[in-house]
Amino acid sequence: QVQLVESGGGLVQAGGSLRLSCAASGRTFSLYAMGWFRQAPGKEREFVARITWSGGRTLYVDSVKGRFTISRDNAKNTVYLQMNSLKPEDTAVYYCYRIGYWGQGTQVTVSS
Repeated sequence: QVQLVESGGGLVQAGGSLRLSCAASGRTFSLYAMGWFRQAPGKEREFVARITWSGGRTLYVDSVKGRFTISRDNAKNTVYLQMNSLKPEDTAVYYCYRIGYWGQGTQVTVSS
């Protein structure tokens, strides 16, 4: 069983920054790609970013390119999402994902 626990969400003004963390249990973290998704009120959950098992490749949804950076530390079983230049439309619950597993989510609210 794998547990994913997100942290780092909060309330920030537009233009500000937050760094989300997702700590994973288990000994297989370094074998899998990891991702971040988000779900805004009244909307479907959408893909945000993905990183390969080694960290060598990343992928982003167009709306966050140049503002968000996904990274991972396999020694700490943790994946990060650095979010800069935040916009009100980034407001959502952010979820960490590994194939077959979801975290509980962390709320990010960006005020205008």
